[in-house]
Amino acid sequence: MTNAQYTSLEEYIRQGEPSQKAKASIWRTAIGLQAVDGLKTSEYLKQTACKHIEGKIDIDEVRDLIKSYYQSKTNREPDDEETQEADKVSANITKILSSESLDFSAKGYIALHRRIFDGVFTHAGRVRDYDITKKEWVLDNDTVHYLNWEDLRPALDFDIGQERQFSYQGIDSDQLIAHITKFVSGIWQIHAFGEGNTRTTAVFTILYLRDLGFKVENDMFAEHSWYFRKALVRANYRNAVKNIDYNFVYLERFFRNLLLGEGWDLRNRYLHIHTTDEWKTQPNLATRTSTPQVPHKYPTS
Repeated sequence: MTNAQYTSLEEYIRQGEPSQKAKASIWRTAIGLQAVDGLKTSEYLKQTACKHIEGKIDIDEVRDLIKSYYQSKTNREPDDEETQEADKVSANITKILSSESLDFSAKGYIALHRRIFDGVFTHAGRVRDYDITKKEWVLDNDTVHYLNWEDLRPALDFDIGQERQFSYQGIDSDQLIAHITKFVSGIWQIHAFGEGNTRTTAVFTILYLRDLGFKVENDMFAEHSWYFRKALVRANYRNAVKNIDYNFVYLERFFRNLLLGEGWDLRNRYLHIHTTDEWKTQPNLATRTSTPQVPHKYPTS
């Protein structure tokens, strides 16, 4: 088929050559992750991504074209600033996820933020020096208590250092999911940066899971990035007055689908603190039609 017959990333994933499928899957994830902040990419970005998937340009040329596109654009739209962010960050994430490299350290995590938001934030790669709160719809406009700014770097060093020493040898699938869930939610709760924490955590998680040997399917992050963020919120929120405790089940279901091939129904409405009990009783839809991405027992990474 010619390029003219491929009009969407989904078509490359369904019908393209193996290398095209791989590139399209990464682009789909990078674009999908923008939803965590309610951002949407431009049609120009998608057209340029197709050229990259076809092998006509490399990823650095994609980034240069996007930069030039916004520099030369004369007709400004109200949402141009947000769209530009989504476009540039999507291209940056695509470059990162196309590589197998990972610096699994606090320094590497901070550098990852710089790489993701290069050309977007002036504070890319800079740890925040102020405290933050964020009103969340799922919490009825309450906020998670994020770590105070003075302790950010020591907390990153500690959490990543502890994870580096953890052995996955001999643990079963439930133990693995519980451990990954708590590690990822802890890194996110630190909220090391003023902006871009969820996208940084997501990319870091994908790279780390790959490094551990997991075959991470990008569709979960592409299709459920908003759910992923709100599941992180619920895992880090408690309110004794409202009888609400930390709840890891939402994030665990995300990772069970991602790593074990299960089929939990990840509906955004389940994440609200006043949702019905439907989320408790909804079944695992997998019925094991797909093969788990990992064996029952896990080797040491």
